Amino acid sequence: MTGHDPLEEASTHGGGGGNVLVEAVIGGLGALVILLFVFGTLPAILIPVAVAAAAILNTFTLVWALTYITNVSIIVEFLIALVGLGVAIDYALLMIFRFRDELREGEDVETALVETMTHAGRSVIVSGSTVAVGLLSMVILPLPFIRSIGIGGMLIPAVSVLAAITLMPALLATLGERINSVRLLPKRFLDHGHPEDGAWGRWARFVLRRPWTIATIGAAIVAVLVVLGVQLNPNESQLKNFPGTGTAIAGRTLLADAGISPGVMKPFVTLVENGGNAQAIAAKERTVPGIVGATVPPGPGWHRGQDTLVEAFPSIDGAAPGIQGTIDRVNGTLNGTSGTLGGVPAVDRDFVHAVYGNFPYVLAFVLVLTLVLLTRAFRSIVLPIKAAILNLVSLGAAFGIVVFIFQEGHGSSLWNITATQAITAWIPLMIFAFLFGLSMDYEVFMLTRMREAYDETGSTEGAIELGLARTGKLVTSAALILMFAFLVLSSSPGFEIKEFAIGLASGIIFDATVIRALLVPALMRLLGNANWWLPHWTRRALFIGEERERGQRPALES
Repeated sequence: MTGHDPLEEASTHGGGGGNVLVEAVIGGLGALVILLFVFGTLPAILIPVAVAAAAILNTFTLVWALTYITNVSIIVEFLIALVGLGVAIDYALLMIFRFRDELREGEDVETALVETMTHAGRSVIVSGSTVAVGLLSMVILPLPFIRSIGIGGMLIPAVSVLAAITLMPALLATLGERINSVRLLPKRFLDHGHPEDGAWGRWARFVLRRPWTIATIGAAIVAVLVVLGVQLNPNESQLKNFPGTGTAIAGRTLLADAGISPGVMKPFVTLVENGGNAQAIAAKERTVPGIVGATVPPGPGWHRGQDTLVEAFPSIDGAAPGIQGTIDRVNGTLNGTSGTLGGVPAVDRDFVHAVYGNFPYVLAFVLVLTLVLLTRAFRSIVLPIKAAILNLVSLGAAFGIVVFIFQEGHGSSLWNITATQAITAWIPLMIFAFLFGLSMDYEVFMLTRMREAYDETGSTEGAIELGLARTGKLVTSAALILMFAFLVLSSSPGFEIKEFAIGLASGIIFDATVIRALLVPALMRLLGNANWWLPHWTRRALFIGEERERGQRPALES
């Protein structure tokens, strides 16, 4: 037995079974190892894991309640466990970094906590909002499956932010100076503060000395991947490219060896209503170029009342290039008859059109809300525009990685998958929704510190150096935790989940390195004081005061 559904079943179980609890535990252990090298003390390691556990379990509770209102895709449970783990730990990392910095500067626990919540807490809220906006945009699409992922996914950052700004400060206030107790690493490996004197500080000064060189190198790397990314083919893979083992795969091979069209595995199904002449419609479909056969199957399963089903078999796979032309010709033949075309190929085409026909609205929704949020947060119009452009570039590069690995098959054998020649239509959309928000997290972490430094010193170069030095380790650590979580997700069954997980894992680490460590500081150095430009009308429209905090310098104005 072979065909579309048996082959899909074979490809799903061929990748091994998935267990959300096991994957969450593996992801948590990986995060613990990374946190060990980041902090080196037991309380600082355990606090992020406790916050993540609270966020994940509460999100599961909310999604459980959501299932009484609407259907929720099974993908959401994997996303909650692993994305929730990464996002919640990211926010906890940011706050612990800032809390320990304040303690090192000699502040008492209460003052350190107030400073942490004032600066890092605000960053967490802005970051979580951008992630939630990216996911919430999925509700614009007229597809229940995508909408459920968007709504369920949006709860992940929302609950993680709530845990970070409520549970997190309570834990920090309780521990106080003891957050640096119970050392697990040799003292020489611990973070002693003043990162501007360390590796990230030296890198920041190197970028400031050679911004054109760094920007050119970063742009060249991005350009190569973006060129690959624009070749992305959002479509269901042809059945000949479905991975897996078993009788369905063997049956597919036998059909091909016998010279039988792969279209028999994805037939067109025409519904003939109101007692229409099904035999005449089948005869018409046989004459359509690209159709090798059409029939009215006998038996009660193909007839109900005055309605009848007609099956037609295309000469190519239902996902092959050229199938749209066959669909259009069959639809043209059915004009004026009582027949309506359905079947897997037609449904897949409609799905692609529904997703990407509405994608401009999704993109506009995300960009507008993100620009508003970031303009208010950074008191600049230039920084949000630059952030949005770089995020779109980063997204194109992530698509390029997915195309290179899975569509073209360079390295896909690591997941027992051959070149698919296409990327399942919903995957690029979901990579966009998650990656746009997650990568914006790192932008917010960096720019918040840079904005704060600029307000204190008035020096753009000093702000870039201090911001990159103090957030470089944070961003890299957070990206590694998220990358590991998505790599764990790639062990889930189904090659589509593997494409999705690897796309996010590679996109996250690429963004944290090439985009945030190369392009962001280099471009900010080249823009100079223009980074802080904010028109008067923008300030009034967004209710931004001249100076929100004592000692801050006002942003440049037109």
